[in-house]
Amino acid sequence: MLLKKGKAKVTFVYQPIGPSCKRVQLVGEFNNWQPEKGRMTRQKDGSFRKQVNLDPGEYRYKFFVDGNWVEDPQADGLVPNEFGTFDSLVSVG
Repeated sequence: MLLKKGKAKVTFVYQPIGPSCKRVQLVGEFNNWQPEKGRMTRQKDGSFRKQVNLDPGEYRYKFFVDGNWVEDPQADGLVPNEFGTFDSLVSVG
């Protein structure tokens, strides 16, 4: 889910189903799909958040949740990828 869009700041939010979620990472074109660069922070409400400064444009991304790739159901869109699944899409600007 995208909580807030500013001029160049986007807050990504992942809301896990159930309390068993341990680790969530935001991975996408903006960090070369490297999970170690996208650690999200758990909030008091149980969600995970990360704010990213992005230039105007469209970016593909996914959440990496406890070792599994997960699309964002609140994304601006979904686009097919070369692995036969979908990437989430965020539009900035």
